[in-house]
Formats: sequence, C-alpha cells, structure tokens
Amino acid sequence: MAMDRDFLRGFVKLYTLWRASKEDVYGVQILNEMEELGFKLSPGTLYPTLAALLSERDVKVYQKVVNGKVRKFYRLTPKGRRELDEVRKRLKVLMRQVFS
Repeated sequence: MAMDRDFLRGFVKLYTLWRASKEDVYGVQILNEMEELGFKLSPGTLYPTLAALLSERDVKVYQKVVNGKVRKFYRLTPKGRRELDEVRKRLKVLMRQVFS
C-alpha cells in the first residue's frame, strides 16, 4: 500500500527540518537517508518541499563544490528551529495518544 502523498510530504518536511538542525545538508543526502529509512522519494517530492521551506524562511541555502559538483546546502534558521521544536512537542503528545 502506498503512503498518502500528504502524509509523505509532512514526513519529508519534518525530516528535512530535523536533518538541517544536525548539520548542513544537501538534497541528495536527504533522498538517500530517507530511502535507508524505507521512504522512496522522488526529487519531485523533495525539492518542492525544500523550496517551500526556503520561502517560509525555515531554512536558508548556500552553494558549495563537493567532489567537483556544485551542491546546494540547506541550513536551519532560528525560525526553522522554533518550527521543529513546536512540531516535535505536538507530535510527542499525538504519538502517546495514538500508540498507547
């Protein structure tokens, strides 16, 4: 059974915020890590999410050359940190309710 696109987008947004809170990250890293977690994403799912996070100012972007390729790295902003903290707090309450 395929996961509903809206649920998937929410997971991608949450994971991206969390991942960018740990260290700067680029899109292919997120795609690979989510695949390791069992979420097979297409770039068409991830990159619109990154664009939305940029427009919401939850992340900022800079370019860096890695192994001869220009990569866009994403870094969490203070606003993004507050968003992540709030979502995590609310999810903990929801998960306790759903799984208890």
